[in-house]
Amino acid sequence: MKYKRALLYALAVVVIASMLVACGAPATPVPAPAPAKQEPAKAPEPTKAPEPTKAPEPTKAPAPAATKAPEPTKAPAPAAGQLQGPIPYPDPPKIEVGAEPVKRQKISEIVTYKALPEYKEPAWVTELVKAGKLPPIKDRLPKEPRVILKSGMADGLGVYGDVGRFFSACPTAGWNYTAGTTSGWFGIDSYSNSYDALVRRGPLFRTDVDVEPLPQLAKSWEWSADGKQLTMKLMEGVKWSDGTPFTANDVLFTWEDYISDPNVNATRKADAFKFGGVPAKLEKVDDYTIRWTFGASKPPTALFNMAEGRFDIMPMHIMKPMHPKYNKDMDYKKFANFPSPQELPQVTTGPFVAIEYKTDELLIMRRNPYFYAVDETGQQLPYLDEIQYQKGPSGTGRTLCVMAGGCDQDNLENPSVFVEALRKASEPNSPNKITWGPETLAFGVELNQSADFGVKDDRDKAVRALFRDAKFRRALSHATDRDGIAQAIMRGPFLRAWPGGMYPGSPEFDQKSVVYYPYSVDTAKALLAELGLKDTDNNGILNWTTGPTSGQDLIFSLRASQDAIETVNIGEALVNQWAKVGIKLNLRPTSSQTATDQNNAGEWDMSVFRGGQQYALPFFNCDQIAPLTRTAPNWHREGSTPRQLRPFEEELNKITTQYCAELDPAKRKTLMSQYNKIFTENNYNIGVIIGRYGENLTKRFKNVAAGLPAFLYTWTEDAIMLEQVWSPADQQQKQVRPNTVATYPGSAIYKAIGK
Repeated sequence: MKYKRALLYALAVVVIASMLVACGAPATPVPAPAPAKQEPAKAPEPTKAPEPTKAPEPTKAPAPAATKAPEPTKAPAPAAGQLQGPIPYPDPPKIEVGAEPVKRQKISEIVTYKALPEYKEPAWVTELVKAGKLPPIKDRLPKEPRVILKSGMADGLGVYGDVGRFFSACPTAGWNYTAGTTSGWFGIDSYSNSYDALVRRGPLFRTDVDVEPLPQLAKSWEWSADGKQLTMKLMEGVKWSDGTPFTANDVLFTWEDYISDPNVNATRKADAFKFGGVPAKLEKVDDYTIRWTFGASKPPTALFNMAEGRFDIMPMHIMKPMHPKYNKDMDYKKFANFPSPQELPQVTTGPFVAIEYKTDELLIMRRNPYFYAVDETGQQLPYLDEIQYQKGPSGTGRTLCVMAGGCDQDNLENPSVFVEALRKASEPNSPNKITWGPETLAFGVELNQSADFGVKDDRDKAVRALFRDAKFRRALSHATDRDGIAQAIMRGPFLRAWPGGMYPGSPEFDQKSVVYYPYSVDTAKALLAELGLKDTDNNGILNWTTGPTSGQDLIFSLRASQDAIETVNIGEALVNQWAKVGIKLNLRPTSSQTATDQNNAGEWDMSVFRGGQQYALPFFNCDQIAPLTRTAPNWHREGSTPRQLRPFEEELNKITTQYCAELDPAKRKTLMSQYNKIFTENNYNIGVIIGRYGENLTKRFKNVAAGLPAFLYTWTEDAIMLEQVWSPADQQQKQVRPNTVATYPGSAIYKAIGK
């Protein structure tokens, strides 16, 4: 590890000389924020239609330049016998890089829905039609296809062929995504299941207004006069990849037997659609029309909760026969695991279909001949014919694969490999380019703060009581040398300390709202002593001194992610740092599916996280930033009994509820400032470091929108619109299964349902 970091540092000194132009010192300290004191939440005032959220523009980086590391955050020494208090959160280092501005357009300039005079397909697909293996193209497309417009394409109309070569570091556990089963992340779901949603949020980074998502399977919608009913028109004639018609019945099935079924671990549950204290109602008007009824007028989050990754519609004809509600031989665990990884082909409406999987080795996806989108000349999309996934144990494998020329895309999310990735991308003949986003790459530690969910014994009760104590969480903050961790991972100003809460790269971040408890081992020890924790057996580990756990050592399990290697590196650092104050951590790297299972059961202690985007763009995720739904936040889920909210959580709920209904950007930012002050003062989670995501993408791909972020509204894979990506014929790569499509009769998936 020491050799690796020494090598990275040496590379940084050589390479960083042309990217990081200046590194500013922290701003002159200002008075520390006073403890948060909240006024009762006021009802939002009526307001005109909001302006779009302006996220910082991504930046394009040439090779970086040598620069010294920023000065560590220094806290003024407290008076003898006194605890270290909060200090002002420093200004960000001034990193100047060349800009790649986003071209913002109206949604109507990107996509529309209409019938065209003629339709086209790859020549080899036409041969399958002639052989009687597929219906004619006009019978495979909807009445009015989704048309991707040339005006929204960066490089214009494309040509057929080529393959996307990608990498997945997560095991493929199955194909029942909306039941909480991962297909392996890294875009596998994005290129298939994500297109099964009613609306789409990923491409919003390039739209001029982001108060509503893009249409997808729902081609249009209309609010009633009072704003409490939403009528959505579905595309007529869409077919699943096996040729079965997609209708409103599939939407109702997903709503009733996934989202509303308490036994199914869906990403969004029915309580996410509860507004004004009234549960939502969904009804079928006809085969291609659905109607929602809500408890409040035009709830802003309703449409976003119907987007990809949140409400991916499942094929009723495949899943209903295996649902425990309709099949007495099935239970919910078996249902979540169906279809298994080998029960293929996958059934989706998306542009690509998984057809072949070799465990932990290879996944092949082929074009879906029933996909519902075309370009404006009638060419059925996607332009690409195939996707290949290499499988590996760690996300750094993807970075290495891209640097070696074997993969086409990498979300740079593990900072310990940034320097080498930048060096390779700066070479004259590099096939890739890297762009950088704002400070939203966050790492920290979640503590399981549920008083009863997942609690099995006295030890669990004692742990949760400790985790729920603000004094204990503050002690952990003081015990964390954030600057030391940042510089150990990557020298220079690219990473810095972050106390948790809102990301500095968020448009709604207020630096003065941060209550920042700095590194102070003495203060951490004093706070732990105030809690009655003492090393009674002189083994260097604190003990409980009261209750059923009296005399037991403070030993906690700390989970990290196998596919996000930086969480493991941070976990290793915390093992050493927190040992200095008498806390022993057992670091346990786990797979994504294991973590999902533990979260759903509530059976975990601590977890090193790489943060989601709810703290970058909270308005699009506002039911995830406070304990308003049963599954959020992840560290305080609700089990079979009502959740025990602490006073500061009730304040967060009030502010968040008001924020979710507020449309005025200035008022939203004020509310987020109040929210962040309470969050950081209470160390609701323990932030560690913040940095920037990088997007490392092959230059071969055309129609990639300028400023494509690695992670903003969602991941790159959901933002890129891969159906419109193409490559020049002379640059196309070799396909593994050329001239083939998914075949369902006699397949494993059909046999499983007795078809």
